[in-house]
Amino acid sequence: MAKIYKDTETEIIDLSFPNKGEGQFNGERVSVKNTIPGQKIIADIKKKKGKYEGRLVKIVSRAPYENNADCAGFEICGGCTYRTISYEKELEFKKKVVLDLLNKAGISDYEYCGIIPSPQTESYRNKMEFSFGDNEKDGEVCLGMRKRNSNYEVYNADKCKLVHDDIKKIVAAVVDFFRKTDEKFYHRMKHTGSLRHLLVRRAHYTGEIFVALVTTSELRTELSPLKDKILSLDTEGKIKCLSHIINDGMGDVVKADKTNILYGEEFITEKCLDLSFKITPFSFFQTNTLGAEKLYSVVRDFAGSSDNKTIFDLYCGTGTIAQILSKNAKKVIGIEIVEQAVLAAKQNAELNGIDNCTFIAGDVFKTVDSLQERPDTIILDPPREGINPKAIEKIAAFNAEKIVYVSCKASSLSKDLLAFENYGYKIIRIQSVDMFPRTYHVETVCLLSKGDVKS
Repeated sequence: MAKIYKDTETEIIDLSFPNKGEGQFNGERVSVKNTIPGQKIIADIKKKKGKYEGRLVKIVSRAPYENNADCAGFEICGGCTYRTISYEKELEFKKKVVLDLLNKAGISDYEYCGIIPSPQTESYRNKMEFSFGDNEKDGEVCLGMRKRNSNYEVYNADKCKLVHDDIKKIVAAVVDFFRKTDEKFYHRMKHTGSLRHLLVRRAHYTGEIFVALVTTSELRTELSPLKDKILSLDTEGKIKCLSHIINDGMGDVVKADKTNILYGEEFITEKCLDLSFKITPFSFFQTNTLGAEKLYSVVRDFAGSSDNKTIFDLYCGTGTIAQILSKNAKKVIGIEIVEQAVLAAKQNAELNGIDNCTFIAGDVFKTVDSLQERPDTIILDPPREGINPKAIEKIAAFNAEKIVYVSCKASSLSKDLLAFENYGYKIIRIQSVDMFPRTYHVETVCLLSKGDVKS
């Protein structure tokens, strides 16, 4: 077992991906999560896989540019990373992390276009998955975000700054309801208790709200009073649907073995760049609607004119990008492994009167083999871990004039860009877009081309 150097003091001098500060210990680098340059900290340090890592114990002194946190839950709740620094400083950090990863990978000779800020830095999230738990061992039921470094304890989210007031009211109502019952939160190790999650979506433009309570099948409480309690709330938006999702799985994920509709229809409608989208509980839709419009505008700009072109939208989700690019295109083909998302994509295309988009359910790696068309442009918006190297080989073999890669994890992006360079693609422009203010996450869009294409 590796030796632990307890209560070691160090100064954080640098920042690294994803949300780690870098200090010095025994003449080597030590990385410590949830720290930033300029802080003096105390950490428990050990060597892991040849590198020193620390667990933050205490911040001794803050960085000169820090302010008091604007949320009482900061440093307890695991939802936010940055609440003691200005938004400008946060964007500076995110830009640095992206560029450092690209430089470390040896990627150069491209135009970096900077980082586009989010139009909203508070109340921007249109979807949240809250967890049930307790705030201390054997404490009362809470509903919110997991506390930092805890698997069970939860910080109540009824004052969360990332969500609209409507969502806060719903959280407060739900936790109040269950505190008056005998129901317990689901304990992942003991497999006891019934309360698991609360999924809430609230559309920015339409104000429509979807609420889904997730429990095990062991729930014994009648939910009609909860339905009435939520529907009676004084919300700015309109409750469109209430559902009860049964999940008896072992994992700490929101999934449905069975769904019971308690009220309304099982979807809400949101708008994005003048298009309408039906969103179901498990549909992928960017969690920051106004930020998504910034992101997709960059994708549209990088893709250029779609006039009479064939476009592949791989990892297309519910087909948002495909439909945005469909105007004047000859054809857009989207591939997505989640069948429910493909169904939603087809419904949304019909809703928007778009008839030149085809959506296929399947794994990109396998499904691209069946495509007969040759694309002029390929859009890639893969999962966080990036693209299978063998899938990159197949994608590159189409020899599309342009590839626009949308990444939510810059370390995966840098790895995949190197692979595309090996297949003859040149990186032209890179643009970061902040979709997740007060967290360390950042989206990055990259334009690649073959031949002499420059825009």
